[in-house]
Formats: sequence, structure tokens, C-alpha cells
Amino acid sequence: MTALPDLAAGGLALGTLSAFALGGQLVRLRRRDARRRAEIAALRTQLDGSLRAFTSEVEHLAARRVPAAAGQVTHRHLDVPGPLQPLTADTPLGRSLDDVLVAVQSEVAAQRTRVDAAAQAGMRGATREIQAALYRLQDALRQLQQRYDDPELAQTLFALDHENEQSLRRAQVAAVVCGAWVGLAREESHLVDAVTGGQARLAGYHRVTVHNHLEPGTALVSHAVEPVAIIVAELLDNALRHSAPDTDVVVSLEHVHHGVCVTIDDAGLGMTEDERRRAQRLVAGDDPILLTDLGDPPRMGLAAIGRLTRQFDLRVDVSSASPYGGVRAVLRVDSHLLSRLDPDEKPPAASAPRTTRRPAPARPTAPAPNSGSGPTPAPAPVPAPAHGYDAERTESGAAGHQGAAVEDGLPRRRRRTASAAPRPVAAETRPPRRPEDAAAALGALQAGTAAARSAAPDPAEQPDDGTPERGGRGAGPADHDPRADRSAAHEPTDHEGGAAR
Repeated sequence: MTALPDLAAGGLALGTLSAFALGGQLVRLRRRDARRRAEIAALRTQLDGSLRAFTSEVEHLAARRVPAAAGQVTHRHLDVPGPLQPLTADTPLGRSLDDVLVAVQSEVAAQRTRVDAAAQAGMRGATREIQAALYRLQDALRQLQQRYDDPELAQTLFALDHENEQSLRRAQVAAVVCGAWVGLAREESHLVDAVTGGQARLAGYHRVTVHNHLEPGTALVSHAVEPVAIIVAELLDNALRHSAPDTDVVVSLEHVHHGVCVTIDDAGLGMTEDERRRAQRLVAGDDPILLTDLGDPPRMGLAAIGRLTRQFDLRVDVSSASPYGGVRAVLRVDSHLLSRLDPDEKPPAASAPRTTRRPAPARPTAPAPNSGSGPTPAPAPVPAPAHGYDAERTESGAAGHQGAAVEDGLPRRRRRTASAAPRPVAAETRPPRRPEDAAAALGALQAGTAAARSAAPDPAEQPDDGTPERGGRGAGPADHDPRADRSAAHEPTDHEGGAAR
């Protein structure tokens, strides 16, 4: 009987201990669950913050960074903003976003190049048709100029031809920028003719002053004539447009160590440092030229210069200021693009400025060896014609002693013997005859013939009884005044000298 209460008490105590153990374990489980809930809440909050940060970065990428990256393709000076969170820059997310920007820039550049190439192809076709029409109009105007002699009509036709030339220059520049050929193939020409040819294509050509310091005969090879004319025309056009209308543009042609330089100085406002760098990049021709880089409307002059300098190995520099406060543009033509023409056989244009340099004196050539057995007789010396009163006395005395023989106290004229003619000059060494020399010789012949006819006596005035006139001399070919011979002899010299001058 006594054992049952003990057992019950023991069981009750054991149950109490088990209950306490289970309660403590339940408390621990609840605490662990609370901590886990707190961690889940913190992770959820962190995840929400990361999601909001990522969303902000994507929005910033789309709104700010991608447009800036696309604009940087065309404008190198633009800066692309970084991510919103600076700590994102070196993370995988930051690197992924940077890769997105690079891909966008590459695709924009590729599409831009493709679209620009299509635009250039379309403009090439249009300018080709425009150039052909302008060339036809130019031929028609020149035919009209040759057909009609009315001064007013000729002046109008010249003005229309000049306007047509300016339109043709603009179409040619647009075609060159779009990758077309220059359009004309010329023969070798004097460098000064190429410069004045470019000057003649401008509206303000009268404001351009050209100083030619080149050696006579300095010329360009055939394939460089038209490019040099186009470059000079565009540089002069910029100088005329950006300077006051009452100022002049000075052009100097000088020899340098590597060739020839054409220097153009204007008195305009000049350029800022950024404009100068951009202009130098364009004329250097190192970067590809796109129409979208040339503004709206596109300004194609410097771009055309850059394309020509790259194609024909020319050098243009616009990075310095002129002494007049404007811009100095220098075109350098290297020696391999230069040639030489004989200025006597093919002189420059009459309107081209004459060079300030004197031609080098010709070296004396050795006389040809005598092929005959005897010595070659020297030509008889020809006395130089005298002038003025002394000339009259000298020639009168010569006529009295050499031209006439005294017979019965009366002078009789005898035929003059021809002096020994000089040896003929070989055809290879004889200088070509200029048109001025031919005109002078023809004028001298006509003047001498007229003088001889005016000095000859009229047969109707001679007496029939044979009485000699003028001091007893008989009428005949020997009776005309020796001064007529003098005037006839002097006329060719005077005319030739005047023509040569």
C-alpha cells in the first residue's frame, strides 16, 4: 500500500520535469522562429532596396547614359555620365552596364555610316546630273559669246558665265565630298594659272591679290591641276566670306625646300581654338567624312579640301593666324607633283601675275665644228643703226661713199652687194618664233613698203626733155632721197622694238 503513493509521486515528478523540458524547447523554437522572421524581413528589405537601386540604374542608363554615349559617337567632347551609385562601378552590374554602352555606340556608328553612305550615293547621282547640265549651259554661253559682238550682250553673257561657274564649283565640291572624282582631266599647267583659275570661280575675285615669286615655268603635273584649283578656290572663298568686303586677301606663291607653298592671308575675325582644331582635322583628311558632321546646311568646303589632300598627297594647314589678324591658310605642293614648262613655248595666261624672279641666263653653247676643209668666213659686221642728228649725218655719208659712184661729177647709185650670210642655225637650237615677233616683222615690212612708195618720184612730174632735176641728177631709181632709205631701214627696227616692248 505504501509503494503506490511513492510510484505516483515519482511519476508526477517525472511528468513535471518532462513538461518543463518541453516548455523550454518550445520557447527556444519560438525564439529561433522570431530570429528567422527578422532575418527574412531584413533580406526582404535589402532585396527591395537592391531592386529599387537596380531599377534606378536602368532608368539612369536609358535616360542619361545611352543618349550621351550615342552623342559621343558624333561629338567626341561629350562626357558619358557614370552610374548613380559609385560603388556599382567595379561590380559585375557596373561592368555589364558599361558593356551595354559600348554595344550601343558600336551599333549607332555602324548604322550612321550605312545611312550616310546611302545619302552620299544619292547626292553623287544628283550632283552628276547637275554638273552635266551646268557644263552644257557653259558651252552654250561661250558659243553665244563667240557669235555676237554687241558689248552689252557680251557683258551680260560674261556675267551669266561667271554665275554658272560658281554654281558649277558648288556642285563639284559636293560631288568631291561624296566621294566622286574631281570631274575634269587637265594637261600640265603653270601653277600660277591653277591659282588664278581657282580665283576666277569666286564672286569676290577682284579682292584677291596674287604675288608670284616662283621661278618661270613652275608647273603642276596633269592630275594635280584641278585639285589644286579646287583647294585654292575653297580657301579663298573662306577668306573672302569671313573678312570685311573692303579688305583684300593676299596670296603668295613661294618656293620651299619640299616644293611650293601657296599662302593665303585674310584680315577677318579669325577662329577660336576649338574651331581651329576642328578645321585642321577636316583639312587633314585623316578622319572619315560624313555629311552629318558638316552641319545643317552642310558646309562642304573644308571637307572637300580634306578629301583632296588625302587622295592627291597634298598638305593644307590652317592652324596659324595671319599677320592681318585673320587666318593664314597654307597649301603645300610637294616636288613630286611639280613639273616644268618652257615659258617661251607655252607661256602662262595673259591675266596671270608675272613672276618677280628673273629667268636664269642661258649658258653659251659651243660652236659646231667646221666640217669643211677651209676655215669658215666670218660674217660681215653690220653697223648698228644710229639715231638722231648723228645718224642722219653718218648714213648720208655712207650713202655718198658706199651707195654711189662718182661719174662725170654726178653720183650714180650702184646695186649693193649682199654681205656674207651667217651660218644657218640648226633647227634643234633655233628658238621658236613667237607671235609677237611675226607681227613685228609684218608691221616692219608694211611700214618699209609704204615709206619706199612715198619716197619714189612720180613719173608724171618728170620733164620730157631729159633735163636732170635736183642738182642735175637724172631721173631714175638712183634719184630718190637717201633719207627714204634711212627711214625704210629704220622702220623694221622701231617696229620690232615696239612689239617686243
